[in-house]
Amino acid sequence: MALVPDNTLITATPEEGRALALKMARLVIKATQPDDAVREKLRPDYAGDADSLISIAHVVAVEFATIAAANNYWR
Repeated sequence: MALVPDNTLITATPEEGRALALKMARLVIKATQPDDAVREKLRPDYAGDADSLISIAHVVAVEFATIAAANNYWR
């Protein structure tokens, strides 16, 4: 499993960078819990828990910060 799609963090725009961050966060979840059935079973638990959703948002934000830095903040 490639955790960095196309092996690059370089994107043309911040919007593409944000989409890449979201995809990378999803890949991390899949890598840490590779069983599809277990992930599906757990989804209702975190989908209704505000703290879990905030934690997920934090993971995406950290990924996005890394991508933004790699792209020199699109300057």
